[in-house]
Formats: sequence, structure tokens, C-alpha cells
Amino acid sequence: MTGTPDDRELIHTRTVVCRGFRRSDGLWDIEGTLTDTKSYGFENSYRGRIEPGVPVHEMRITLTFDDMLEVKAVRAETLNHPWSVCPTATAAYQSLVGLKVRPGWTQAVKERTAGREGCTHLTELLGPIATTAFQTIMPLKRKVDELDSGVKRPALLNSCVAYAEGSDHARKLWPAWHAELDRPKD
Repeated sequence: MTGTPDDRELIHTRTVVCRGFRRSDGLWDIEGTLTDTKSYGFENSYRGRIEPGVPVHEMRITLTFDDMLEVKAVRAETLNHPWSVCPTATAAYQSLVGLKVRPGWTQAVKERTAGREGCTHLTELLGPIATTAFQTIMPLKRKVDELDSGVKRPALLNSCVAYAEGSDHARKLWPAWHAELDRPKD
């Protein structure tokens, strides 16, 4: 079956919103919020009746980063939750301080926050938060490595197929870098 049936009924909505902020002290706050709602009311043994559209889950986590994408501070909150114990999971996210957004981020996050001490929903937010941190910080703070010649290596080089070193696209974006790479070595 393909296409969208006309007779479908909305049951569940999950909304993930991530926002990036530049702070006056030179750091960056990346805030992620996850909200789950149902289109129907139901009973919950902790909260009583949860009406349609009222969040079953509403979690927020804010990571403060420096220019090098290192986590400097964490604030995790469970604003709406189905069980009384849920807010105790927020303490586990302090273990993210010192991590950097780079290859291995997801595994490092899971090692520190997954399982019986953390919250599945807060942990799920950390992938989009990492992407939002990169999209917020890197365009404004293009940190680059120096080559011996003084030509700066673009920060996004080799970060994805579009920015692959030597590709036509990368050569158009960073001609000086590629000219240095193509220069015959003595």
C-alpha cells in the first residue's frame, strides 16, 4: 500500500525542537525539547488522567559548549513525565561535561547516560543537540588548523560527502586550500 490513506486518525505526536543560542560570555547554549502527546485521554497511575494534547513526556536539556564543541555545563529537566521517579534521571547528564561533539559522540553519550541511571527521552535528544551545536557554532566560528604554509584548513573539510577533500565542490569553496595541496612538494 502506498500513499496516504484519507481515513487515518492521529494517535501520537512527538515533537523535537532544538535551538542554538550565542551567549554574551562567548559560550553557546544548545537547548533541546522533546514532547510526546496523545490525541486521546488516558489514566496514568502517577498523574491521574492525562487529557488529549497534554504532554505525557516533556523533557528539556541544555548543553553549554565552547567554540571547540566541548560541553562545559548541562541542565536537564523533566517538565512532564509519567512516573514520579523520572526527574531523578537528570543527574546522570552531568557526566557529559568535558565531552566534545566529534566522531564517537553517540557512543560516548550512551556509555554515560543510557540504562538504569538515565532517561531514554533525554538521551535521544542528544543526537539532534549535537547536530544543532555544529550548525550553530561552526558557521560563526570557523576554527581551522594551520598548514606550514599558513593556508588554513577549512573546519568542514571531510565532514561529509559535499565537503570531501579534492571534490569539485570543495575545490570551489576552498580554492586556496586545494592549491596548497596540489602544490608540488620539494
